[in-house]
Amino acid sequence: QVQLVESGGGAVQAGGSLRLSCAVSGSISSINVMGWSRQAPGKQRELVATIGGGGFPNYADSIKGRFAISRDGANNTVYLQMNSLKPDDTAVYYCYADLQRAAYLSPIRTWGQGTQVTVSA
Repeated sequence: QVQLVESGGGAVQAGGSLRLSCAVSGSISSINVMGWSRQAPGKQRELVATIGGGGFPNYADSIKGRFAISRDGANNTVYLQMNSLKPDDTAVYYCYADLQRAAYLSPIRTWGQGTQVTVSA
């Protein structure tokens, strides 16, 4: 069974940093786009950052310049380095990956279980 396992969430004061990790486990053929979304209480889920197979990142305006997404192809892992955290960054963060289980199958978006990030003022 293919799973995305997240780690690295927690509580931090404003101005602090956290690094989230998300590892893909299970049998897959390839991984296309990987990314991170977040959902704060009472708000819609927001796409935070994505990174394609070529390693080119894209960011939401709300976190541009503070967060950095990267991926380790050898270990099927995506990271989100979060710096200069603000209370508005408080949310559950979800990773995702567009996975192909076989070369002849279309990619399927698979989500991690979510990890809580809490930033206090």
